[in-house]
Amino acid sequence: MTTKSYTYSTFGQDVVKRIGNTPLVELKAYSKKNVKMFAKLEWFNPFGSVKDRAAYWMIKDAEKRQILKKDKSIIIEPTSGNTGIALTGIATAMGYKVEIVIPEKVSIETKKILRDLGATLHETSDDLCPRVGSGTDQSIALAKAISKPRPDIYYMPNQYENDANFYAHYESTGPEIWNQTNGTVTHFLTGCGTGGTITGTGVFLKEKNKYIKVIAVQAQKNHLLQGLRNFEESAMPELFERRKDVVDEWFTATNVDSFNMVRDIYEKEKMLVGPSSGSVLTAMINKRDEIEKGNVVGIFADDGRKFKSLYSQQEVFSNQEYEEALLSGKYLSEISF
Repeated sequence: MTTKSYTYSTFGQDVVKRIGNTPLVELKAYSKKNVKMFAKLEWFNPFGSVKDRAAYWMIKDAEKRQILKKDKSIIIEPTSGNTGIALTGIATAMGYKVEIVIPEKVSIETKKILRDLGATLHETSDDLCPRVGSGTDQSIALAKAISKPRPDIYYMPNQYENDANFYAHYESTGPEIWNQTNGTVTHFLTGCGTGGTITGTGVFLKEKNKYIKVIAVQAQKNHLLQGLRNFEESAMPELFERRKDVVDEWFTATNVDSFNMVRDIYEKEKMLVGPSSGSVLTAMINKRDEIEKGNVVGIFADDGRKFKSLYSQQEVFSNQEYEEALLSGKYLSEISF
């Protein structure tokens, strides 16, 4: 499905029925005779990313445990973007207010989307509390400082520790990939932030076939790859620590290679992707060139529609090229914001 433009629109509670069951498409320009390359297009979720799954599972889990109360509870969450968008859209549809704590270096488009969806934003800088660490770690510290004194009002799902994040992928993403490949997937790759996607999906797939290789993609130090972390400069989340043994291999993606790949996949597949998808595809190509046979599946967490300013700064696309990509790009879903 291709859409020529996107706008903010009203949505109701039935939006949650559209979470999951995202397409798996072959990247034919990158496949070889005996190694097929597949992308799981997570921007087909209603709020445009893989994080819709975790957001919905965490909200439903909190409702089940009677932590959330309509017309009283405020959901607050630290995020570099996609989880915030997913939580805001889904929680608003379900009747909750949302506050998002976000690093100031996140793209202006992401911040605009969050505000337009109704979130209150608290922006953090890397010098807010240098002892904590950079980027998202600052946001985690501030979100806890805001929410801890008012547990009667604030609920912080905390995607970095919440097992509902793991189960979102164990119960949906993993089974979808297994079924869509008819059980033939041999290698699974995804970018890593909280660890929910790689552990949830990886554990499920390995239960089906212990020989499937799970490959974690992290960002370089001092990176510009929204949604990814570098685990030398930033602490590994507790959620990831619990099941990190599911990872067979690590790949570190650079800013340069990731942004170059964003351009490359548009030129070869007419697909406008987010920076982390460029990182994942770089890792997939690296693995493709190491093996003789297999079906390599990567998570493409979001598309490129939140990154116009970043892509302009990094000279990935000129403004005119970016607008042309919006018009001619394949697989741009109809999203809810």
